[in-house]
Amino acid sequence: MKIAFFGAEGKVGCALVPLLERAGHEVRGIEIGEEPDVAGLDAVVDFTTPEAAPANVRAALDQGVSCVVGTTGWDPQALGDNARERGLRLFVAPNFSLGAVLMMRFAEQAARYFPRAEIIELHNEAKKDAPSGTARATADLIGGNTIIHSVRLPGLVAHQEVIFGSVGQLLTIRHDTTARESFADGVLLALEKLPELPLGLTIGLDTLL
Repeated sequence: MKIAFFGAEGKVGCALVPLLERAGHEVRGIEIGEEPDVAGLDAVVDFTTPEAAPANVRAALDQGVSCVVGTTGWDPQALGDNARERGLRLFVAPNFSLGAVLMMRFAEQAARYFPRAEIIELHNEAKKDAPSGTARATADLIGGNTIIHSVRLPGLVAHQEVIFGSVGQLLTIRHDTTARESFADGVLLALEKLPELPLGLTIGLDTLL
């Protein structure tokens, strides 16, 4: 596929672009402030910021290109409607790590058997949204008023721990991303499945598994 990658020089972009190219995709890097010329491409991938992502997606849809977005901290619903009206697809996932998706599924199952849970999510200090999209999605799956604790420190990548408590026992489900290259499998899967998705907005890597 011919792909535009918004944020190619960012931390995630630097990790993913070589892997996408190695998988056979032709990647055009686009940075903040550059002209978002994506006409004629097969897809757009966005790993930027909550401030930049909506404009990037809107520009791609205006040029007739479907999108895969890993940027969190923004509401994609309106642009999902825009994509559907144009016969395009907008896929958004709070986390592209397969292990993180499994962690969320396991937490959803455990919530049936424990009365309370709290989430601790830890990310690099450069991550702007807190709590993370993964933590919010996990809390929604667990239900109730699940408390989320956010940590932002240098040296971290992406980590989440879900602690379930009951009388006399604790259950901890944890996932650690130690390298951003782990997102590549999820992004490649999303690009593969993109033409098969329903028109408009699809949220979550779990929908592809």
